Amino acid sequence: MIYTVTLNPSIDYLVEVENFQMGLVNRTCMDKKYPGGKGINVSRVLKRLGNDTTALGFLGGQTGEFVKACLEKDHIRTNFTEITGDTRINIKLKTGVETEINSHGPEISMENYHHLLSLIGELKPNDWLVLSGSIPTSLPRDVYETMMKICSGRKVKVVVDTSGKELLEVVHYEPFLLKPNHHELASLYSTEIRNVKDANKYGQELLEAGAQNVIVSMAGDGAVLITRDKSYAANIPKGKVINSVGAGDSMVAGFIGMYEKTEDVITAFRYSVAAGSATAFSSDLCTWELIEKVLPQVSVSEIKGG
Repeated sequence: MIYTVTLNPSIDYLVEVENFQMGLVNRTCMDKKYPGGKGINVSRVLKRLGNDTTALGFLGGQTGEFVKACLEKDHIRTNFTEITGDTRINIKLKTGVETEINSHGPEISMENYHHLLSLIGELKPNDWLVLSGSIPTSLPRDVYETMMKICSGRKVKVVVDTSGKELLEVVHYEPFLLKPNHHELASLYSTEIRNVKDANKYGQELLEAGAQNVIVSMAGDGAVLITRDKSYAANIPKGKVINSVGAGDSMVAGFIGMYEKTEDVITAFRYSVAAGSATAFSSDLCTWELIEKVLPQVSVSEIKGG
């Protein structure tokens, strides 16, 4: 089973406005509501890939009920910890350019926090745990490290998609996969990632620190996979980018979803890039049909000397 953790879920309210004008009444030409949060995005894509997944995290109020109902409608298992505050609403405004307005989110009590930790403690060997997204200010900053400690030695494969100090604090627990983008990786090492060679070099640093595999996404310049044996580069399929929300989460889902089925890193990497691109070419998260459509465009080559 693949479990995902979303500490600060949301309703993502997608709004499209033509000729937006500040200070005036603007009318939408399209609006949709989706369950949001990085871990939830991963679960939604995993389900579309045909993998079993359970979404964990914190939900509260009517907004939380909406998120849970949407996931259950898509036949995604949920085991959320209920909180007293309302799950947040984030606005994704499309008006020529894409603008996001993200809410702060509700307070999480220590009782809620320890309940979630107890659920993590029930994971079995060969389960997967995906830790991704922001950490609410009401939680300890080492929450991901604490979850990694619980999973350490239990043969649970842990995937971490976060940045900064939180990423460095978990890497020595040997997570199965880290997925920083090139900006996040550059920030870790106070440098600049300009090309595949740079991404490979600094991705290797994360392997030396403990990670088993690292994927560095580089927007239109492709992606790099660094394993303990070899390094690989992949191109990005051609298409019109209309959505950046969830592309990285789709890459995570594409990789672990196909690795769970095939245990082949090259196949998993190709589907990772195809899933991320398919989401970028969609108004919502990718579908299996679109992933299969763009997959033939994805080519993977070994980085010599990597």
